[in-house]
Amino acid sequence: MKKARGHWPLHAVLLLLILFSAGCYKPGSKQAIPATPAADNEQASLSGSILMLTNRIDLIENGTMQGYADQFKKKYPEAAVEFEGLSNYATDIMVRLSTKDAGDVLLLPVNLPAKELSYFFEPLSEEMSADEKFISFTAFDGKRYGLSTGTTTSGIIYNKKAFEKAGITEIPQTLDDFYAICAQLKQAGIIPLYLNYGAVWPLREWGNNMVNYMTGNAEYLNEMVHTNNPWQTDNEWGRSLGIARTLVARGYVEDELFSNNWEVSKTRLAKGEAGMYLSGNWTIRQVLDAGAASEDIGFFPFPYDNGQTHYAPLNPDWFIGVSKFSKNKELSMAWVNFLVKETAYTAESFLPVDGTSEPSMEQYAEFNSYHPELVEAVVQTDAFIDMANRSKLSFATGDYIQELIAAPDLQKSFDELNARWKEAREGQPASFQP
Repeated sequence: MKKARGHWPLHAVLLLLILFSAGCYKPGSKQAIPATPAADNEQASLSGSILMLTNRIDLIENGTMQGYADQFKKKYPEAAVEFEGLSNYATDIMVRLSTKDAGDVLLLPVNLPAKELSYFFEPLSEEMSADEKFISFTAFDGKRYGLSTGTTTSGIIYNKKAFEKAGITEIPQTLDDFYAICAQLKQAGIIPLYLNYGAVWPLREWGNNMVNYMTGNAEYLNEMVHTNNPWQTDNEWGRSLGIARTLVARGYVEDELFSNNWEVSKTRLAKGEAGMYLSGNWTIRQVLDAGAASEDIGFFPFPYDNGQTHYAPLNPDWFIGVSKFSKNKELSMAWVNFLVKETAYTAESFLPVDGTSEPSMEQYAEFNSYHPELVEAVVQTDAFIDMANRSKLSFATGDYIQELIAAPDLQKSFDELNARWKEAREGQPASFQP
C-alpha cells in the first residue's frame, strides 16, 4: 500500500480553492466572468424566456446557475433563462421527451440511440461544434447534437480525517487492503463507504461503469451484443457486483439502505462521519460545498482486485443540446454556446475537456500519482442501446443494479438477465417485465 498523503502546501490549497470558486457562483462570492458584448442587432433579435432542464439541482439551489443566467442577460438584456432540476434525470428526461415537455435546453440522455437524436434535438452549427471533444458521441449522419460539459474519471473520494481517526496510514492498492481499511473505519464508528443504495443512480459505479473499464476494454458493453450470456459470476459483472455485495454483507455501508440520502451522505463525508464514496471526481466539489476543507478530501483509484495496476475510466460528462420542440431555438442555441464556452460551468469539478491541458484539481493530482491506466470511453453503439431497450434494461439509471446487489442468489438473477438478453438478440420481446 502507498502512504496516505498528508495536508497539502498552502499554495496548492489556494490554487484549488480558486479553481472551485470559479465554478460555483454565489452572490458577492466571486467576480463574474465578463460576458462578450453582443452586436446591437443580435441583442434585439434574441429575446424571450427559455427553460433548461438539468441534473445539477445543487447548482440551482446554491445560485450558480442563476449567476450564469445573470451573465447571459448582460449580453442579451431581453433574454431570460429559467431552470428546472430533475432528481432522477436519466429516467425522468425520457418521459419528458416522450411528451415533448423537455424545456428548451437539456442534457442529452445517454440511452438514446444516435439515429433518434434528430427526433428530439436540433443539430448544432459547424461553427458551434468545431472544437467539440469526444467526437464519436452525440453525432449522427454528419451532424452533431450536443456539446460536452466536462471530462470525468471515477475513484474513491475519501475523508483524510476519518482515515486518521481510524488509524489508516496507507492508501489501499489491492482489494484485500481496501476491505481491511473498511474494517478499521467501522471499528472506529465511521461509516466505511456510502453506497447510496436508496438514491439508485450512484449504483451505476458498481455495475456497467466498472465493468466497462476494469478490463481496459472500452468496448466491453458494446461487445455484449455478440453473446447470449454476458452476466456471469466469474466475469467482470460478477466481480464488480460481488464487491458491492460483500460491502453490504459485512456492514461496511450505510444502515438506512432504502432511503435516498444522497444530500445527507455528502454532509456525512464532509464531516468525517463517513469515510468514502466510489464516485466521479465531480462529486468532490459537492463534498466541499457540504462543509469539508479541501485539504481534508482525497481521491485515489479504486483497487477492484488484487493486481498491481488498475484501470480507471476517462469519460465525457453529460452533453447539452437544444430541444427539437423549443419555441425559441435561436436563443436556446446562444445559451448553450454561452454556458459551455463563456462561463465556468465546464470547470465545475471536471477535468479539462481539452486533453492537452493539465488538470488543476489537487485531488486529481493525488489520484494520478498512483498511475492508473486511463481507459478513454467510446460511444455506446446503437446496437447496444437497442438491445438494452428491447431487454427492458436501463443501464443509465442503476435500478437493476440495486436488485442485483440485494439478490439472494446472484447467479439466478444473472440467469434471468441472460434470458432477457438472449430474447432481445433473437429479436423477440423480452417476456420478463421489470
